[in-house]
Amino acid sequence: MGAVISADDPKWIEPFVGLTEVQSAGLVALVRRRGGDVQRGRPWRLSLEDRVLLVATYWRTNVTLRQVAPLFGASKSADDRILDPLAPLLAISPARRTRKDTVYIVDGTLVPTRDRSVAAFSKHYRYSTNLQVVVDANSRLVVAVGLPLPGSRNDCRALTEFGIDRACRGAPTIADGGYQGTGLLIPHRKRRGQSHLSPSQEAENAVHRRARARVEHALSRLKKWKILRDCRLKGDGVHQAMLGIARLHNLALTG
Repeated sequence: MGAVISADDPKWIEPFVGLTEVQSAGLVALVRRRGGDVQRGRPWRLSLEDRVLLVATYWRTNVTLRQVAPLFGASKSADDRILDPLAPLLAISPARRTRKDTVYIVDGTLVPTRDRSVAAFSKHYRYSTNLQVVVDANSRLVVAVGLPLPGSRNDCRALTEFGIDRACRGAPTIADGGYQGTGLLIPHRKRRGQSHLSPSQEAENAVHRRARARVEHALSRLKKWKILRDCRLKGDGVHQAMLGIARLHNLALTG
């Protein structure tokens, strides 16, 4: 069975991986250093470059592995063998020690998920999981992604339950009003008996909104990967997909 899509033809890289040919080569080299080309069991029919492209294609299009397989001249079972070990190797690295001028922004996003063990009915009336995402306000790079929690959890609890708040230590962190009581920088709110905010508070809130928009833009770009619109993956799959997509997002920004 012949392949339709292959990394040997550069025209397939940008639409599915979102990177240039040079950036994609750097990504493949990283996966190779992490052990992605180590041979275990039967020899791989696809090269490492094609396997990385296959995983990215699956995340980008959210078609089933049975539909992806013939595009790469592989079988559905082979795709399973590729996805499970390769997806964790694409994950973003833990954040390094913060610089003095670092400012973070945190927000939660709901990912519709079919695995009921990490999902719950959320405000969108779908089974969703809550993923907390931390973004560097200056570079707009994704710094950390929290473990999936049922979508009915509020952001305050989701922030601390699996330690995503630890990724924000050592740097001022901006958040929306849903993170009240967490110690993060949230907008001014009217107190009891206060009819309106002062002009200085309104001005500070306007600056806060403009800064926090950067995390909204980052989440919007991440959600262009259709796997995050209706995730069929189970267990750690949705988390690994978000971590891998975050790396591709960061690489596309840094060039």
